Amino acid sequence: MTDTPPSETPLWQPSADRIAQANVTCFMAALEKRHGVKAGDFRGLWRWSVENSAEFWDLIWDYCGVIGEKGGRILIDEDRMPGAQFFPDAKLNFAENLLRKNDDSDAIVFWGEDKVKRRLSWRDLNEAVSRLAQALKAEGVTQGDRVAAYMPNLPETVIAMLAASSLGATFTSASPDFGVQGVLDRFGQTEPKVLIAVEGYHYNGKVIDCLAKLREVAAQLPTVQRVVVVPYAREAMDLSGIDRATPYADYVAPYQPKALEFVRVPFNHPLYILYSSGTTGVPKCIMHGTGGTLLQHLKELQLHSDVKPGDRVFYFTTCGWMMWNWLVSALACEATLLLYDGSPFYPDARILFDYADAEGMTLFGTSAKYIDAVLKSGLVPRETHSLKSVRAMTSTGSPLSPEGFDFVYAGIKPDICLSSISGGTDIVSCFVLGNPIGPVWRGEIQTRGLGMAVDVFDDEGQPLREQKGELVCTKPFPCMPIGFWNDPDGAKYRAAYFESFPNIWCHGDFVELTKHDGMIIYGRSDATLNPGGVRIGTAEIYRQVEKLPEVLESIVIGQDWDSDVRVVLFVRLRDGVTLDEELEKRIRQQIRSGATPRHVPAKIVQVADIPRTKSGKIVELAVRNVVHGRPIKNIEALANPEALELYRDRPELAD
Repeated sequence: MTDTPPSETPLWQPSADRIAQANVTCFMAALEKRHGVKAGDFRGLWRWSVENSAEFWDLIWDYCGVIGEKGGRILIDEDRMPGAQFFPDAKLNFAENLLRKNDDSDAIVFWGEDKVKRRLSWRDLNEAVSRLAQALKAEGVTQGDRVAAYMPNLPETVIAMLAASSLGATFTSASPDFGVQGVLDRFGQTEPKVLIAVEGYHYNGKVIDCLAKLREVAAQLPTVQRVVVVPYAREAMDLSGIDRATPYADYVAPYQPKALEFVRVPFNHPLYILYSSGTTGVPKCIMHGTGGTLLQHLKELQLHSDVKPGDRVFYFTTCGWMMWNWLVSALACEATLLLYDGSPFYPDARILFDYADAEGMTLFGTSAKYIDAVLKSGLVPRETHSLKSVRAMTSTGSPLSPEGFDFVYAGIKPDICLSSISGGTDIVSCFVLGNPIGPVWRGEIQTRGLGMAVDVFDDEGQPLREQKGELVCTKPFPCMPIGFWNDPDGAKYRAAYFESFPNIWCHGDFVELTKHDGMIIYGRSDATLNPGGVRIGTAEIYRQVEKLPEVLESIVIGQDWDSDVRVVLFVRLRDGVTLDEELEKRIRQQIRSGATPRHVPAKIVQVADIPRTKSGKIVELAVRNVVHGRPIKNIEALANPEALELYRDRPELAD
């Protein structure tokens, strides 16, 4: 993100007709009818929503038509964070709220690059969920069990989530580009009863086999009673050597579709387990509750993204990213999911815009890196495509540069609500996002989330305006994690978010609240890497690199580069070993096969020493600051501070 000052003229303003028809305008009318409150505008609505939290979330439940038993109490222990409880008497089922329709209109459309196209009606979806739910129930899956998916962004992944949640089970997923260790680091902790996996997938025109990895994964997950394998890239599958494996079609074959039975669970019953990036070790397993996830996603989709029944919602995502969880909740808005799996540039840069035109896409969700890549490709979609149906574009994963904003309006579509959004795995949703009835300012996220008391603090915990500081949330919100897996006393959970400022969520983003009441995000405050907008944990890279005998140790940082972040790996090698092309190739291959292609560094640099604290911990932030020419904090805590000079002004990092 650059420091380019915003223009005094917004890039886009909604028309009067668009404002009148927006969901949030209707919501403000509902607020006035119930409470006699005239919000006036979006900023006024935000202010009321954070000052009257219980009333706001109660109205969200009713306005969005949540199916379930709300109970008598809305919010207890409001002054405790963590510790506050929303809807403590409620009972609901997530799948029941997403499967509101059962007709022949489109529920899911799927494109797998240019190789596969499929379409499921709402009736097809209900029947598929019914059959898989019956099979899982016969397997013994019940409330609280885990069902894991090692899957691409296929219709079967959505079906698996809905089937699991209909039973009150907890769903967790990872994308098939994860290596064996990456999967075991995640599912090995959460101990699923059933693993649903794919035999292979398409990427960049090639078939990528998954069965070899699946054999290793299945052999090391002793809690898994059944491995259900979905054919995608090839119909013929050799499942020999995969313990307890059954083809998907055979698994559901004994069951005929019937009316779904939904197990209603408490508001904070675990719906999803998502995984942190694994910066300091194996990933944290973050548990998200049923009710909080549903309410937050309904609010974000309907009020911030203006999704309406019949809309066609797309997000370019994998099943290892929380935007997949966000996307599938659009079913609860009676919208059609447009799923895509594979490279967004195969066979060429037109593919996703072809999809938008062919399927009447209304919300085009992607990453800042994708927008930048389209710009650099030379494609000008407004000249090659109609994009008539697209009303909104959302961008997340990394900050969208001011130049990215410019390109969307000049090169994609001038009349579009561009909503840069940001939140994270931690809350399976957003802190800051779009405002469909407000202007878009160059380089700025439009607004703070309704019901989210988001602020910016300095190091002393004082609020800041138009200055850079820490993104915080000063009041409880329903989609806070219900805890971390295997953290019975909550110590890891509290340490992750509440140590910087007592009773206040500190998210770890370095941000600025603008004079427009928008937000600029300058990146993570910690050492998490974000190349192309995908969070990457350094420990996952270390585990692979240091398997090579030539590498004694390593340190990895994210270097700000070309409006994005690139991964830079420094390696300390054994005496007499020099980093040559052959060793670089083997390092990259080890990372690619053991982690994912996204973990592969852009630059590998040999160093003689790695700085560490007196307790022996390597200091990624200090190295990153030296590389960027920034001052170093707490240098007295280092055992070998002289080593930092080895990273200053490295010529290898100048191009």
